[in-house]
Amino acid sequence: MTLELVENAQSDLAAELNRLKQEHRDLDSAIDALERNVVADQLQVQRLKKRKLTLRDRIAYVEDQITPDIIA
Repeated sequence: MTLELVENAQSDLAAELNRLKQEHRDLDSAIDALERNVVADQLQVQRLKKRKLTLRDRIAYVEDQITPDIIA
């Protein structure tokens, strides 16, 4: 039963990782589109960039959970 729980947790983490990476890519596209606009809303661009950084940190955390450090 424990192995099944671990596999489910790994599967959940992998799904969350994929979702976070997709959202990160979407934010990249949104930021690029806003910055190409002549009258770019700088406040909105800053908010999107901050969200993108938060996502990057969360992605790193989830990746660490999927592949834990092995002490050699």
